[in-house]
Parts: sequence; structure tokens; C-alpha cells
Amino acid sequence: MMSRPDAPGVADEVRRGEIKVGLQTVRARIAAACQAAGRSPGDVTLIAVTKTRPVSDIRLLSELGVTDVGENRAQEAAAKAAECAALGLGLSWHFVGQLQVNKAASVVSYADVIHSVDRLRLVSALGSRAAAAGRLVTCLVQVSLDGDPSRGGATAGQVAAVADAIAAEGSLHLGGLMAVAPLGVPPASAFAKLGELSLSVRSAHPAAVMISAGMSDDLEQAIQAGATHVRVGTALLGGRRTFVR
Repeated sequence: MMSRPDAPGVADEVRRGEIKVGLQTVRARIAAACQAAGRSPGDVTLIAVTKTRPVSDIRLLSELGVTDVGENRAQEAAAKAAECAALGLGLSWHFVGQLQVNKAASVVSYADVIHSVDRLRLVSALGSRAAAAGRLVTCLVQVSLDGDPSRGGATAGQVAAVADAIAAEGSLHLGGLMAVAPLGVPPASAFAKLGELSLSVRSAHPAAVMISAGMSDDLEQAIQAGATHVRVGTALLGGRRTFVR
């Protein structure tokens, strides 16, 4: 018997095709950017940002070989991580959104990497919660490249102190730095500044080599500046939708 056009199996295969094309396109962009920068594509990790996307999309991404998934809302991420764990999906979870101290316990329960650590109080909360959960969580210092407090991030003058605090916590691992290119500033210039800050942090913490930078519109400039992780949502999965589990 032929399936109806709107049957779940057909819809699933259509969505698989859409995601496969998006993934191929993004991977081709990463490869081209690495070639232009004289780097190996293997040096750049693609994080699929799945905010507002259903678990069915994450399952399809996993089946297509994606291993790193990013979320930016603590409650939404916790629910998705639990459901994906129940499905047996082997994923690394990255929390990439602004994080409140009262959400620390929830986020450390599932996140492998937290990209948005920008103040000492948050470092302390994450360290104590990770210790209580018996987990070692990698943390990146989020850097503000324009000083706008509404966008989160430590200023250039605060980065070293936050990095030192993360490194001092027994249940946290200092991975490196993260930033978002400010509006109205050429991404290449912004990411060059991030690269300079990364060199400074690595002089004190040589293992902190991660640079999380670049999204759908500016991943090429980020890779040129040394990004090791790019966070891509729209170019991979299409426009944002209302979150549906």
C-alpha cells in the first residue's frame, strides 16, 4: 500500500532531505573557508544550533553524522537532552545562550560545553553544581566585543580573571573563548580581536585552545580568524520556528 503524501514517514523523509542538503552546503562552506585560510576542515567542529527545533530534527542530524548540538534556552535544552538520551543518541551538548545563575544546576546536568561563562559568580555556581553532579564540564569565557551588557560577555579587561576562575574550579575545564560578532562591526575585525584575546589566555592556560565563533552569516570570517567551533542554525535547518517537542 502506498503511503499518503502527508503520512509521518513521508514527512520524515522530506525533512531528512532538507537537512541533508543544508548539512552538505554548510560543510562545503566550512571546507572552502578552511582551504582559503590554509587550515584543515578537521580542525573546525560544526555545532548544529537546534533552538526552537523538535527532537525529530536532532535525531535526523545524528543519523546524518552530526555529533555536536547547541541550545540557548535552559528549559528547552534540558527537555531535549533528556528525550535524546532516552533515544540513545550519542551527542555532545553545547549550551550557547546567556545563562542565569539559578539555571546552573540544570545546565550542568546535561551540557558537555558551556559557551557563555562571563562572570565570576556564574563560575562559582557552575563549579559547585558540577561538583555536586559528579561531572567535569568544559567552559568557555564569553567575550563582549562591543561592551554591550545586554548581549552578555566579559569585557577584554575581565577575560583573564574569569578564565583563571574557571581553571581553578576542580569540576570545570577551561576550554577557551567564545564571542558573537557585534552588529554594525565587520565580522573579520571582531574575530581578529577575539583571536588576540585567545593568544593572551593561552599564554597562561596553554590547553584553552577552543575559539567558538561564527554563525550562519559569518562562519567564513570566523574560520579565517582561527575559530575551532562554529555555531550554525539557520543555514543548516532553516528559519526559526516555535519550539515543539
